Amino acid sequence: METSEEAQVPAPATARPVRCEARGVKKAFAGNPILRGVDVVIPEGGFSVLVGPSGCGKSTLLRLVAGLEEADEGQIFIKGKDVTRAAPRDRDIAMVFQSYALYPHLSVRDNLAFGLTLRSTPPAEIEKRIREASDMLGLEKLLDRLPKQLSGGQRQRVAMGRAIVRRANVYLFDEPLSNLDAALRAEVRVDIRRLHDRLGATSLYVTHDQVEAMTLADTLWVLNGGLVEQSGPPLEVYEKPNSVFVATFLGSPPMNLFEGALTGGGGEVFVEGQGVRVRADLSRHTQLTPGRKVKLGVRPHDLVVAGDGRAAAGELHVELVEALGFEAYAYGWITSAGPRVIARLAPEHARRARVGDVIPVAAELERLHLFDAETGRALP
Repeated sequence: METSEEAQVPAPATARPVRCEARGVKKAFAGNPILRGVDVVIPEGGFSVLVGPSGCGKSTLLRLVAGLEEADEGQIFIKGKDVTRAAPRDRDIAMVFQSYALYPHLSVRDNLAFGLTLRSTPPAEIEKRIREASDMLGLEKLLDRLPKQLSGGQRQRVAMGRAIVRRANVYLFDEPLSNLDAALRAEVRVDIRRLHDRLGATSLYVTHDQVEAMTLADTLWVLNGGLVEQSGPPLEVYEKPNSVFVATFLGSPPMNLFEGALTGGGGEVFVEGQGVRVRADLSRHTQLTPGRKVKLGVRPHDLVVAGDGRAAAGELHVELVEALGFEAYAYGWITSAGPRVIARLAPEHARRARVGDVIPVAAELERLHLFDAETGRALP
């Protein structure tokens, strides 16, 4: 796996006021560095998502913002106030956990009211906020039930409702959908984004699931090895990954990656290696010279059956055909010593494709990705 360089990428510029910010945050546990100088900026009303593999530091950063852990170095700001050493209760944040964290002996109504009661909120105001949250989340008929009488999706909605009634400066979500099945995850994901927009909230969300990250975020923060590898609007990060790590982490099925070198001359440059030969787009990559070692990235939906004027980049030996209804993918290899390769099949090809077939495949030239072979960084 490619590793991050020591200097993380700069945070994207924002015209909106900053609601929450981490500056140069470092954290280690038992001498093991988890965060190595992270900068994250969350604008007012923004929905920022921290995404990355296990151990990248995303949950640790969320806990630092919440005040559940203390940073070794760096600062945390909320609404311009330095809260680095402040207690969680003094940060005006609300947090939704993966485990729901509901009180089992309290009704839904009392779970929603618990935090407000501790803050001596007037009873009439508590009832008003419970009514508003229940209406938003469809909990009106569940207010007298205990958590054990609820489904997983209903429990998560109660956890979200408990956060909503706080009317906090920042809402923090720590992998809240991990315990739900696929159908419920999609449903609650829509609820979270809808509530964020309706409340005009500022949200920071942690997940390892790239689908959640891509669909929820205004700004995506990809963490790797305790640093921010890349940040920006989700589609921009997906379409213009700045490293092999980001390119292969985002996308399902994952990006195909080939090791090769640049060849050619006379105004044309090709990438050749591991059974693949494709022409490089010199209008997109201006610093390509023959002989340079590179890594070629091609997303599966950009590697298609050759024909209709597309020159074959190689021949795919099919080991598996995965039909998904609306689309299909062929898995196989181009050279036996090369990497596993995934190509998209149009419906007319998917119906005929069989294990053992050899299919000529072509790459969509305008959507190829080139990376330096040594650093793993995208080539300009």
